[in-house]
Amino acid sequence: MDKQRDFVLRTIEERGVKFVRLWFTDVIGTLKSVAIAPAEVEGAFSEGLGFDGSAIEGLTRSYESDLLAHPDPTTFQTLPWRGEIDPTARMFCDITTPDGQPAVADPRHVLKRSLAKAADAGFTFYTHPEIEFYLLKSSSFGADGPEPVDSAGYFDNVPGGTAHDFRRRSVRMLEDLGISVEFSHHEGGPGQNEIDLRYADALATADNIMTFRTVIKEVAIEQGVYATFMPKPLSGKPGSGMHTHMSLFEGDLNAFYEEGAQYQLSKVGRHFIAGLLAHAHEISAVTNQFVNSYKRLWGGDEAPSFVCWGHNNRSALVRVPLYKPSKGQSSRVEYRALDSAANPYLSFALMLAAGLKGIEEEYELPPEAEDNVWSLSDSERRALGYAPVPASLDHALEYMQESELVAETLGEQVFNYVLLNKRQEWQDYRSQVTQFELKSNLEML
Repeated sequence: MDKQRDFVLRTIEERGVKFVRLWFTDVIGTLKSVAIAPAEVEGAFSEGLGFDGSAIEGLTRSYESDLLAHPDPTTFQTLPWRGEIDPTARMFCDITTPDGQPAVADPRHVLKRSLAKAADAGFTFYTHPEIEFYLLKSSSFGADGPEPVDSAGYFDNVPGGTAHDFRRRSVRMLEDLGISVEFSHHEGGPGQNEIDLRYADALATADNIMTFRTVIKEVAIEQGVYATFMPKPLSGKPGSGMHTHMSLFEGDLNAFYEEGAQYQLSKVGRHFIAGLLAHAHEISAVTNQFVNSYKRLWGGDEAPSFVCWGHNNRSALVRVPLYKPSKGQSSRVEYRALDSAANPYLSFALMLAAGLKGIEEEYELPPEAEDNVWSLSDSERRALGYAPVPASLDHALEYMQESELVAETLGEQVFNYVLLNKRQEWQDYRSQVTQFELKSNLEML
């Protein structure tokens, strides 16, 4: 770590960095940033930077407000959108109390705790997110809702279109930040795009997702458009998901791979999927944390609305992607409920915990879904045991508040804060009188 710190201090000097931003997230997953001068970095490494945690969503209770942000030197990167004028860098931080204990409500620490539990069982957890978002002409909207930048569709090539330039600029910026991109393309909705990050260990991926959102927003501002990760910004159009591919490794070996097994999926992989299915309802209020998230889950367009798994079945909640016989190491499972607005630290912690529980308890994997689950009737789905995912945030919170797994994984303070914050969101939403109600009822009643 000392070598890494020395590298950071040397790089700051060599590149003439003028500001260093220290980044961390609140419990809901909003990025927080404080800029310090280069001369303060060494002190931040050795002592941390003090701040009032009670002013940050969910981080502390008011009577224990003092916290310290400790920059992680392995996350040091210069920010390409700042250019040569006042070069700026960033580092993610671990949050502690003044006596050096990890802050229990630091989302990064919640994930680290889950990863340590996996390590105790001999596993390293890797994730690979496919992040969807919409590009709009502006953040304001009229009676018809937000206006997308184009009317293109899935994989469309739009000559001279905003999205081409946008993706090219975004990918270049991400690569400059050391974030490897696997694919980028236009998605199914008008103005909707997808950029897939290459797989990495889950902590690095969560940091990368937070950086990704910032890059996308910065490029949008630069190009005079607006980017949103809202799960369902347009009625009748696809929502924005963050399908996440996951695998566990034991050393250099993929624990999900077994040659000759069905879909080359090992017992460990099958138990992991069974854990995801068994606990899907309980983790939903975190993987899909907004009222709007459930408009996506129940809006069709390949969003997973029922708890089941399938091989290459895009209507299932968990998918085992098509495998290449020569690439056993790439065996993985894909969780399709997660949306682009989720807190990646808490979501990854819970998905890992659910999968590990399935492995520990040797949960039995139910039969796979071979049909398009959306096309089945309710009675057919019931007969096959495909339970619906929560219908609303309120419904998801009912499952979460009874969950030992979620309480244990998040810790008491984060668990209680998420419940409190999200119940308030539901209450605020429920008290609204919507345009739908006015259109449907005002004249008729």
